[in-house]
Amino acid sequence: MTENAVRILIVDDEPPIRKLLRVGLSAQAYAVSEAMNAKVAMELAVSDKPDLIILDLGLPDMSGHDLLAKWRGEGMTLPIVILSSRTDEAGIVKALELGADDYVTKPFGMSELGARIRVALRHRLQAQGEKPVFQTGELSVDLVKRIVKVAGRDVKLSPKEYDILRILVQHAGKVLTHRFLLEHVWDGLTDVQYLRVYVRQLRQKIEATPDQPRFILTETGVGYRLAAPD
Repeated sequence: MTENAVRILIVDDEPPIRKLLRVGLSAQAYAVSEAMNAKVAMELAVSDKPDLIILDLGLPDMSGHDLLAKWRGEGMTLPIVILSSRTDEAGIVKALELGADDYVTKPFGMSELGARIRVALRHRLQAQGEKPVFQTGELSVDLVKRIVKVAGRDVKLSPKEYDILRILVQHAGKVLTHRFLLEHVWDGLTDVQYLRVYVRQLRQKIEATPDQPRFILTETGVGYRLAAPD
């Protein structure tokens, strides 16, 4: 393990899950620390200064939702990936709206989790030093000049279509809930069906196959995710 290894704090009350994560993440050259409850997690979040936290929602001394809200309320900005056996949409949406960067359900594959971790870390770096031109695949968005191109071809968007794409670009790789998008594009003064119409129109303009999108991905019942930058 190198001195400059990315540090990940695992917060989970199940020893077998912690062991699986410790072994899997250590094999990917991450430095791993573990907490079995919220109390220890809060201590390690200060003493170990992790670069990312993997958080279970079912902790014995405090709900993961409450711990997440506490951390975000205190100004913690580092990526937090939820890892939970809960699959209900309400729980997922609540975690994302409280500030989680991603949500992975148990059982899970280490390759998928590793990919989500890399995206969350990349997104945080992007947010800290945001580049004016975003690129993912053949899609490029110049946030300064408001120019959108696909495979080098200019794409004309309506103001609302551009606003949706801009928000997605600023949070690329992260799931944005319907409510988040409605509040940031329409100040919450419309319904989710209106959002779906605009996303469909946007896909018609930037996706080669709108029914099988590569850029704007649907998180069923939750919201949308823009493919992470190259």
